[in-house]
This record gives sequence, C-alpha cells and structure tokens, in this order.
Amino acid sequence: MMIDEFGRKIDYLRISVTDRCNFRCQYCMPENITFMPKNQLMDYTEISLLAERFIHHGIKKIRLTGGEPLVRRDIELLIKQLGKYVANGKLEELTLTTNGSLLEQHSAMLYDNGVRRINVSLDTLDSEKFKRITKRGDLNIVLNGIDAAKAAGLHIKINMVALKGQNEDEILDMANYCALHGFDLSLIETMPLGNDIEHRADNYIALNDFIAPLQSQYNIDPIAYKSSGPAHYFLVRDLNLKLGLITPLSQNFCDDCNRLRLTTDGKLFMCLGSDLHIDFKQAMEIGGTHKVDSLLQKALKLKPKRHYFEDQMSDNNLSVNRNMNVTGG
Repeated sequence: MMIDEFGRKIDYLRISVTDRCNFRCQYCMPENITFMPKNQLMDYTEISLLAERFIHHGIKKIRLTGGEPLVRRDIELLIKQLGKYVANGKLEELTLTTNGSLLEQHSAMLYDNGVRRINVSLDTLDSEKFKRITKRGDLNIVLNGIDAAKAAGLHIKINMVALKGQNEDEILDMANYCALHGFDLSLIETMPLGNDIEHRADNYIALNDFIAPLQSQYNIDPIAYKSSGPAHYFLVRDLNLKLGLITPLSQNFCDDCNRLRLTTDGKLFMCLGSDLHIDFKQAMEIGGTHKVDSLLQKALKLKPKRHYFEDQMSDNNLSVNRNMNVTGG
C-alpha cells in the first residue's frame, strides 16, 4: 500500500504510452507540435517492468492514455502483457482513454485482454464542430468505433470537455445520445496546461453553468457512486444517465486524489498541475527495479496537497508548460 504525506491512498496509475495523436484537439495541443524523439520513449518491456513494480507496491488500477494510445505500433503487445495482471488478480482493472478513431480495429482485442470499460473523448455530435475542435477528425469514424466497442462488450463512458461558445448548446443532445446507447457521460472543465493553446480562458465555462440546460429539463440527483477518477457523480433520473462532473477549477477535488501519472519517456508526475517528477526510466537503466522500489517512496513525498489551476488560468506565467498529450488525461 502506498500512502502519501497527506494520508491519501495511492492505487491508480495512468500510463501515457505515446505523446502522438492523429487529432489536434484545440484544448490539448497546438497544431504544429514537436513530438518526443522515438528513441527517448520507453519500450513495452520497460513499461511492463515498471507497471509490475507499481502493482507490487499497491497500484490496483491502470489506465492507458496518450496522446492517442491506439496509434502506437503493436500496442496489443503491451495490452496483452498488462492484461495478464488482470487475469491473475493482481490488478483490479485495466482501462483506456481514446479518441475513438481506431476502436473499430482494436475493440475485440481490448476485450480479449481484460479491458472491460473505456473512456472515449467526444466533445460534439456535430460533424463540422468536431472537425473544428479536433482540427482533423472524422466524426463518423469515431461513432462507428464507439458502436464497435459496444458490440465487443466494452462499457463506454463519454468524456466531453465543456467549451464556452462552442459546445455548450449540445449538452442535451449529448445526454440523450448517451442515454439512448447506455453510455455514462463525464463533463470536464478545460484546464491551463501547455503552450500555444488557443483562447483557453475564453473557452472556459464552469460546469454548473454548462449543465444548466440539462437541469432545466431533468431531475439531477447526487449518487454515492465513485470511480477511480476525480468525478463527482449524479443521476439524471428521467434519462437513467450516470453523469460525472470533473471540476478542477470551479470545485477543487484534490482531497482524495489517488493518482500518479507515468509519461511515455518514463517520468512520473505526482500531479497533473505540477512539474514535479521523477525519471523512472533513467533510474531503471542505472539501478534496475531495486532503484524503482526506493524511488517510489520519494515520489509519494513529492505529491502536492493540491493543484492551483485557478491561479494558473488567470496568470500564464504560472501555467504548466507540459501539454496534455504528454501526461494524458
């Protein structure tokens, strides 16, 4: 069991397997971005070894993120390896966050290797808006991928980033789409991460305001359900829709944070809103897995009590330069 300096139990690891993505979502990364050199990335053996040590120390849930995790070549090799920990009971859950563009090709593979639920980033059901927000995505391909994932037996949660002036008129459509197909829906406030992100402050809208059209038509009640992530959950009773709200700016959620984030080049970040990290790839190259074990305790001591996104949103000099695609969602 891993306990940080504030008494929080750390049992959830998010692994970014690549910083590359076939989309350029406007709140995630700039259009012209330089990705990490491939020779700096961890190979699948290194990722598996680190995952094994983290599981040994108390990690119970692993989420693969990116970038877009499914664009990494031969990703099924890593998923098969990590899926073995689900099969033998050492890992409670292996999940994935994806933009959905490659789900048609990979959904069956995911299910066959122990993945039972996925998060799909989908900010709009309007094809023109979708192309504008993602800068190159095809909505029909994503929707077909979501259908394939559902057919394969995967439970699906849709992640919708709230963007003022862009998709705030679509909350009712998205809620009805999710309810119709039996998906959960999580809404996320945009965060001050990365350089050259267009109109970040202008796009921010608090979720209490974003869900106002939904509240005007339906009863929304808090429920006791808790996932491994930071969302607070509600039930839209008339739709039988489970609704998660992730509110990093309007309502801080750090008191019960249980997460660590491992980047594709082997750096462990203790908080999405902080640059504090430990280079586990370098440590493993120097001292093997024994060095990893000792550094994990140091990592816990570096985990901050909370993030300060509200200050970073108002002052660009305070914002984290690391783009979202580096550490994943």
